[in-house]
Amino acid sequence: MQNFINAFFSRPYAVLLALIIIALFGTSSFIQMPKEATPDIDIPMTYISVGYEGISPTDAEKLLAKPLEKHLRTIAGLDKMTSASAEGYSSVTLEFNAGENIDLILDDVREAVDAAKPDLPNDADEPKIFEINISMFPILTAALYGPVPYSFLVKSARELKDELESLPGVLEVDIGGDREEIIEIIIDASSMEAYGLSPNNILRIVSSNSQLVTAGSMEQSGGNLLLKVPAVVETIEELSNMPIKAGKDTSIKFSDIATIRRTFKDPQGYSRVNGESTVVLEVKKRIGSNLIELSDSAKLTIEKYLKNQNQDIKASFLHDESKNVKDILSELGNNVIAAVLIVMIMILATLGFRNAVLVGIAIPGSFLLGFIILNMLGITLNIIVLFSLILVAGLLVDAVIVTTEYADTRLAKGINKFQAYKDGASRMFWPITSSTATTLMVFLPLLFWPGIVGQFMKYLPITMIFVLSSSLLMALIFVPVIGSLVGKKPRKNYYSKPAAPKLYRTILKFAIKRPTTVMFLIFTVIGISFYTYYQAGLGVSFFPDIEPEKAKVQISSRGDFSSLEKDKIVLSAEQALQKPNGVNIIYARSKKPENNEPRDSIGNITTFFSNWQDREPASVIIEKMRNLVKDVPGAKINVIVDQEGPGGGKPIDIDVVGSDLEKLSQAVQNILGKMDEIGGFIDITDSRPLPGTEWMLITDRQAANQYGVSVTTIGTMIKLLTKGVKLSDYRPDDIDDELDILLRFKNSQRNLARLEDLKIPSEKGEYIPMNIFAKLEPKPKNGEVQRVDGNRFMSINADVKEGLLPAKLIEELKLELEKSPPDEDITIEFGGEDEDIAETQAFLGQAFGLSLLLMIMILMIQFNSFWQTFVTMSAIILSIGGVLLGLWVTGRPFGIVMSGLGIIALAGIVVNNNIVLIDTYNEIRKRGYSAPHAAFRSGLLRFRPVMLTAITTILGLLPMVFELTIKFADRDVLVGAPSSQWWAQLSSTIAGGLTFATILTLLATPALLVFGYGCSEFFKSFSEKLKLNLASNSFK
Repeated sequence: MQNFINAFFSRPYAVLLALIIIALFGTSSFIQMPKEATPDIDIPMTYISVGYEGISPTDAEKLLAKPLEKHLRTIAGLDKMTSASAEGYSSVTLEFNAGENIDLILDDVREAVDAAKPDLPNDADEPKIFEINISMFPILTAALYGPVPYSFLVKSARELKDELESLPGVLEVDIGGDREEIIEIIIDASSMEAYGLSPNNILRIVSSNSQLVTAGSMEQSGGNLLLKVPAVVETIEELSNMPIKAGKDTSIKFSDIATIRRTFKDPQGYSRVNGESTVVLEVKKRIGSNLIELSDSAKLTIEKYLKNQNQDIKASFLHDESKNVKDILSELGNNVIAAVLIVMIMILATLGFRNAVLVGIAIPGSFLLGFIILNMLGITLNIIVLFSLILVAGLLVDAVIVTTEYADTRLAKGINKFQAYKDGASRMFWPITSSTATTLMVFLPLLFWPGIVGQFMKYLPITMIFVLSSSLLMALIFVPVIGSLVGKKPRKNYYSKPAAPKLYRTILKFAIKRPTTVMFLIFTVIGISFYTYYQAGLGVSFFPDIEPEKAKVQISSRGDFSSLEKDKIVLSAEQALQKPNGVNIIYARSKKPENNEPRDSIGNITTFFSNWQDREPASVIIEKMRNLVKDVPGAKINVIVDQEGPGGGKPIDIDVVGSDLEKLSQAVQNILGKMDEIGGFIDITDSRPLPGTEWMLITDRQAANQYGVSVTTIGTMIKLLTKGVKLSDYRPDDIDDELDILLRFKNSQRNLARLEDLKIPSEKGEYIPMNIFAKLEPKPKNGEVQRVDGNRFMSINADVKEGLLPAKLIEELKLELEKSPPDEDITIEFGGEDEDIAETQAFLGQAFGLSLLLMIMILMIQFNSFWQTFVTMSAIILSIGGVLLGLWVTGRPFGIVMSGLGIIALAGIVVNNNIVLIDTYNEIRKRGYSAPHAAFRSGLLRFRPVMLTAITTILGLLPMVFELTIKFADRDVLVGAPSSQWWAQLSSTIAGGLTFATILTLLATPALLVFGYGCSEFFKSFSEKLKLNLASNSFK
């Protein structure tokens, strides 16, 4: 070790050059690092869908879902499997463990689906496999609107999609409101009957006259002649002139009896921005891309495209993640600067200008060396990384303070500065290495945090480990070597007294004389802190509430509605909302429910808020929105807040699992009744099947056969009333896709009345009224059948009123359900925040235990004493009382993620001071001083560095504790910025615990050292007396 230190002190200018290189490469790495607000969360998911036209939900479950589930459940890394079976299809969604390789997963899924194919019905469609990744959120959402035809909006959106996807870093662009184009042949039902046209014959004629026929080749003396018979329909005019029936003298063409047009399929929903029809572009980035640069490039591309268009198309950027990233990075960047300045001012005030310069080198040096490593690992600069820098700013100077403070004591004795700083690095090498290692051991287990929360929070331990490791190099090499060049000059004949105030000396003397009394008082204070926090009733939360940027008004209505009826209800809610103060943009959309939405959802309205500084709190705006839309006729309204951080979604998620659908529905109804009795639950949704009616065509096959009518012909004629009959494909010149050519009745003839009067062509060409051999009967509609991990289930989701804690309401609901439990074959499983809390508690408990074990191992190596190891670890117990007091003073609940993480981080921080203090105690004891004198002297010697390191850490976190953001450029202080809300809970935990532990450590540690020595002496004396008595008795 001595040779290691000497090697660097013998080459000071090489060390200086290395520091300059670190500064250059670190700055370059900081600039190059991709910037984003929250980390990319890699939770791979896949979605398998298989269709079977006409199949009922229960049959789809039996014939489609179960065979797929049987083969898919064996895939390695599978965390959760859900399926949904509805009329005409089944789908299976697979959620895998965080960090699994999606490419390997897709290979396994394809193999499992291939193995399941023989078990599927022969007429079922080919299963389709889709990749889903929840980290693929849109970084930019742009709405195109204006007084132009809808077709032109779609065409412009598609062209923009191609341009945007060519940008480096863009993964894909989704078009919201895009509709599939078709060629529609509108035919009059009366004309078909009058001309005796059969849709099956038309289909056969068009198919045979719309294909490219390769007729082979002919060998001739002049060479090989390739023969082709081109008959592909290339224009709508060719289709219009195609003969569909021919007589002796005349032929009937499409243009004679039908209207042909290029149009879109019937809409499933409508979208509007601030009341105007719109098409929305959602730009998604590749993982690791620079979000800010990519967003700027995408906006520039959109603006340039619209500028070159002659049409009056406008673009409104509904959501621009880069603005959020810039604001958060700016706010947290200011907090990093504030933390560093606070630390520097403290050092300047206590250790002088030259030492402040040395510390000033250590902080940016550690940061820049950390940036180099993080950039090499491909880690982005996000909110987690930046807060880690705020937290570590106070910690990384601890080692530097200890080194420079020891060098100061050597300089005060007249030792030259070269030798003084070399002695500081050598003497403090093991204490500093040991204390840093204990801190690193605390964060090491957090690297293995599983699930979404672990993927989200892993950047904190990664940053802490690398920056703290960098600070070790700064404290032992760079700062001492540079200090030997520019440090203070020695001061001969100067006697330095320990810089401890008189009050502390008095209390410390009392603590050393009466260690038992002091420990009793300390544990009494800890007990009071626990009792005070419990009585305050602040409760437990999973993750801090962050001021949202948007909210979604979810509109539900139970019934069978057409797309126009759905949009009418959504429009009523949109008009009732009236764009309240604080809302910039209202994006309304009527649509079918998506996978994660209630079955009765008919649409939603997304409201984008103004900047948080220019409006009321989101909770106030959301309450106003609820009041505005609560009386919309025919609709149930829920307001869903955009949740920040891991997890997301509603905090309460209940799965009711069983085999009987009626019992499941009744159990859900009972739980909803209990929730209503307890109160406090809002925005409640459930997945019970929707009530509805479906029409069954009951056919007398014998009668139909007598008239020469087949069931296939009946089905084809009914299709003319519904979605249309596909005749062929058409590939226009202006797009790459093929368009379906569909034959349909006129719009006025597509209704239930026409269906009842429908006539069916027979084999002889006659049209026979369908009601002769078939009749329509209404029947209750079968709802969707959902399964989770192979079992049927229904779910309930809910939020809670402002000021209430989900965990507390869940406990009340569980107690109520215990009083009146459901049937034996019904199981109730609580997910959402309750599941997240249980999983996080379990991991953090294991991580904390492992951290303590690793720390004990290091301390045993350092001290080789069980008692001194226990004394060192006692600081952790002492700090917990301060954690609760800190949360109580700031009025915050105990956050499972943030407070739990804070306690683990605190464990590594508070033992550092004990390590150095006990090391000083051992050094003084080696000189022959008594234990009380050594304990008293070590307390005085370590008072200033212990207080200094604690105060620098606490003051660095203090702005975050009170949610303050100092904007240096604007000379302004913001209160309650979203970026500070993220970390207020964690900062309060660490600041409160460290304050309490530091005060008590300066008293408890010396007292425990003396108490341990006293116990040791007592047992030694007792052992010697026992031996003498035994020897005396044996002599007698």
